[in-house]
Amino acid sequence: MSDKTTHFGFKTVPEDQKAGMVHGVFTNVASKYDVMNDAMSMGIHRVWKDAMMDWLAPRPGQRLLDVAGGTGDISFRFLRRAPGANATVLDMTESMLVAGRQRADAEQMADRLSWVTGDAMALPFPDNMFDVYTISFGIRNVTRIPDALSEAYRVLRPGGRLMVLEFSQMPNPGLQWLYDRYSFNVIPKMGQLIANDSDSYQYLVESIRKFPDQESFARMIGEAGFDQVKYRNLSMGIAALHSGWKL
Repeated sequence: MSDKTTHFGFKTVPEDQKAGMVHGVFTNVASKYDVMNDAMSMGIHRVWKDAMMDWLAPRPGQRLLDVAGGTGDISFRFLRRAPGANATVLDMTESMLVAGRQRADAEQMADRLSWVTGDAMALPFPDNMFDVYTISFGIRNVTRIPDALSEAYRVLRPGGRLMVLEFSQMPNPGLQWLYDRYSFNVIPKMGQLIANDSDSYQYLVESIRKFPDQESFARMIGEAGFDQVKYRNLSMGIAALHSGWKL
């Protein structure tokens, strides 16, 4: 057993136990994950994902790797905009992938989609394989974020692009305080009501607060080897998009 520790929400846990705990959270919420996303964000997560696609500008024939891709939201959007493109959805939680495969979009795009169970820190793919790597609301759940970014760099071909959509920090302290009140008081109750699981949503709220701010995360992306690292705030910084290129 490792002596190293990491955080699971606000708790400190042995590093080698976090992945299993995160797996438990997403196994519990898989069947209600999309419904909860709509409820928690009042549907705004859809606008954020569309903004991600606008900046990404998918091109025909590209190969996408969507890590922590869960129920396929990003891959479906990508494929709709890029004729002849292919998408691989990778997630550590089989039940999330099962929920994704049951969606109508998955059937319509079946010949361009593959679903893989795997770990963001040890991707089961060769070097230089993908044109685009996306991860949405997933990187904050990874045990060692630098390892996941290194793996993203490895599997992208030269000229490939990384894009991360993640909850972030609001630059205005007053607005951040209000948002925290909402997050900690409302979201776990909503989780109980909709998914019969307040604990998982308590963890998800805590994990947002533990995630680095926009500038710190941009530095981490640069340290993994990416160039032209930029970010854009969404909804005043409740979420942010980070982009980097493997040049």
